[in-house]
Order: sequence, then C-alpha cells, then structure tokens
Amino acid sequence: MYEPIRTKSAVHHMDGGRTDYPHSSRGEALDIQLSGHLSALLAVTDGLGLDEAGDRIAEQVTRLRGARPARLRQPRAESTAALHQRAHDLAARALLVAASRADTTAAILAAERMDAHAAALRSADADLAGAH
Repeated sequence: MYEPIRTKSAVHHMDGGRTDYPHSSRGEALDIQLSGHLSALLAVTDGLGLDEAGDRIAEQVTRLRGARPARLRQPRAESTAALHQRAHDLAARALLVAASRADTTAAILAAERMDAHAAALRSADADLAGAH
C-alpha cells in the first residue's frame, strides 16, 4: 500500500543541494510562531484593558523578537466574553508552542492567561444564568 519516494526532491536537484534563500532552524521557527501567538494575545489583552497582564506578555514578546511590540491600549468593540474566549484560545496556542520549544517562562505565562480567561468566561456565564 505504501510506495516509497524514489526521486530526490526538487531542492536537492538545484545546484547540488545548495540554495540561496535563508533557512531557519526548528527552534527559530518556533520562536517566530510563539512570538506571533503572544503578540495576538497581547492585542486582545490590551483590548480587554488588562494592563498588568499585557505588560507581562509584552516582556515575553520583547525577549523573543528582540524588540518591543506595538501596543494599542483601546477597548475593543467586541463583547467581553468574545474577547476572553479569543484570548483563551490564543493562550492555548502559545502554550502548545512554548511547550514544544521547552520555554518554561512563556508556558507558565500562557497557562496563567488561559486560567484567567477561563475564570472570566465562567464568571460571565454565571452572571448570565443569574440574570434570568
């Protein structure tokens, strides 16, 4: 059922395997991915007005990128519950990547943010249930 590949890839055919474009290592690729997830989490966190949490996330983005991230500290027009759900999802993605690259500091931060946003969502659900 499985037929092995018998030809070399196109990359190996070009100039004896030499390429002119830069390659990143797996670690560098994970750093880029983690900083992207944390930057997105920072934007949502700032949209929720959580300055202290935003500052901690910005520190990690700065560490990974070597430059401070741009910050927009204006409330978002979306519902608070939707923002907390998005932040929870982004923190989960960041946790996955941080665990893959064995970045304990970023993993702990992401897990803490997941817990905080999950608690905010539970509180919002409880408030809605109590309003009826």
